[in-house]
Amino acid sequence: MCYGSRLKSKTMETKKLTGSKAVLEACIAEGVDTIFGYPGGAIMPIYDALYDYKEKLQHILVRHEQGGIHAGQGYARSSGKVGVVFATSGPGATNLVTGLADAMIDSTPLVCITGQVFAHLLGTDAFQETDVINITMPVTKWNYQITDAVEIPSILAKAFYIARSGRPGPVLIDISKNAQFQEFDYEGYIKCNHVRSYRPAPIIRKEFIDEAVQLINNAKKPLVIFGQGVILGKAEKEFKKFIEKSGMPAAWTILGLSALATDHPQNVGMLGMHGNYGPNVLTNECDVLIAIGMRFDDRVTGRLDKYAKQAKIIHLDIDPSEIDKNVKADVGVWGDCKETLPLLTLGIEQKDRTEWLQVFADYAKQEYEQCIQPELYPTTPDMTMGEVIRIVNETTKGEAIVVTDVGQHQMVTCRYAKFNETRSNITSGGLGTMGFSLPAAIGAKFGALDRTVIAVIGDGGFQMTLQELGTIMQTGIDVKILILNNQFLGMVRQWQDMFMEKRYSFVDIQSPNYVMLAKSYGIDGAKVEDRADLVNAVETMLAHKGSYLLEVMVGKENNVFPMVPQGCSVSEIRLK
Repeated sequence: MCYGSRLKSKTMETKKLTGSKAVLEACIAEGVDTIFGYPGGAIMPIYDALYDYKEKLQHILVRHEQGGIHAGQGYARSSGKVGVVFATSGPGATNLVTGLADAMIDSTPLVCITGQVFAHLLGTDAFQETDVINITMPVTKWNYQITDAVEIPSILAKAFYIARSGRPGPVLIDISKNAQFQEFDYEGYIKCNHVRSYRPAPIIRKEFIDEAVQLINNAKKPLVIFGQGVILGKAEKEFKKFIEKSGMPAAWTILGLSALATDHPQNVGMLGMHGNYGPNVLTNECDVLIAIGMRFDDRVTGRLDKYAKQAKIIHLDIDPSEIDKNVKADVGVWGDCKETLPLLTLGIEQKDRTEWLQVFADYAKQEYEQCIQPELYPTTPDMTMGEVIRIVNETTKGEAIVVTDVGQHQMVTCRYAKFNETRSNITSGGLGTMGFSLPAAIGAKFGALDRTVIAVIGDGGFQMTLQELGTIMQTGIDVKILILNNQFLGMVRQWQDMFMEKRYSFVDIQSPNYVMLAKSYGIDGAKVEDRADLVNAVETMLAHKGSYLLEVMVGKENNVFPMVPQGCSVSEIRLK
């Protein structure tokens, strides 16, 4: 059961309302301003009602339901609000599944509303009927099917509450067509603030705070690793105070990137398979490891039986199921890090850890000489992805939102992009969804209209969702599209190069003329093949009024290093 309080102090009069209009009234009451969707037969009554709500709700017509849900994710990630997506039944609903799985593993708050066939046809294999509830159960935080319009206000209130509270995630509500048409006695909308048996944030236990404080104060070589939980908890300021008082080095997961400014003196870089040299090696040398809002993903830990065995582990997380799931914690601190971090900061001692930070700096110098300098300032004829990102950094001054797809360009961008502001790095982390970037960048721009949004995409991923150029054309939204084209499915090719004796099996991918393609959608663009033209081309892209596509031809067989080979420990990271 969901409990809440009315939005208006006075009791609202009962009035007749259709289920479709009740859906839209719920969206307005929850502060929704933008909906991403694609109409179809089973959701047509809601779209008919939407015709009369154009001044209150902005609807973005995408070109594919997968594009709609990725746009909803981008919107949620840049704005901090719940993304809302509409789709019809059958293939419309199933086209949301990849995005739901992506949002689930990356803790992105979404409310997806799907139309369904008439209730009396359920289970008859009617036209465009699928059992969307059972299909999406593993990839949603909660889902529910409505066949009676009376349920719509309370169920949607519960949906928004569950999506945004605690560890956020996607919720799907499936509404039969008869419920959309049905008139009922509408008594107003009550926001939900409690669901029986659901505790979004666990009770903070002081004894665990005290144990963590003692471990931190006694540590000689502590290391903080932080993930997206800091951003989701809106705890960036609390986190900064915590590390500055403790003096500890702090390393990030790719979803934690931008929670702390990249040039902060205690920011020692990225963890994981393509992370920085020092944080990976020194994970296996620190004496206390403090994990904040991250889940010890396998790409971060490498071999678990060789991961930080020498260290005492402190794990802060709002989701108790994450503690001890992959890495056994010596102290598990349950709770929202916006509340737990100040308690830790209050108890820890002010310390200067210059000598320990210098160890990271020494590793960083070695990595710079062997990996970073050749990537950012290449002397080879071929352009590198790293030098393109360096020029983007120099032009944007770290102020842009960067939305990456999945592959080599993603790792390079996460390694080298500079960020001064939180919610600036948007990528598909846990699921690794190719095709994510372009629609997510569209959503990110709608969620942050005052910021520059750059979609950094590989030639493979771009071709998975390039139809969303039509969404850009129709809306006129300003998104900068940067395609780093190496004429390969680069990350797969790198693995085939390193571990499969260069047996390049079906990774040589051909591309259309991207600039002509963009222009066919009314989007200006250019292609760069010569290093001498690169700086001007990037500056032109960023200065252009409106969306712009820039394709940069980079080296075909460049690999991303450092790299922790699969099956190895993080301390076995390779510089080349």
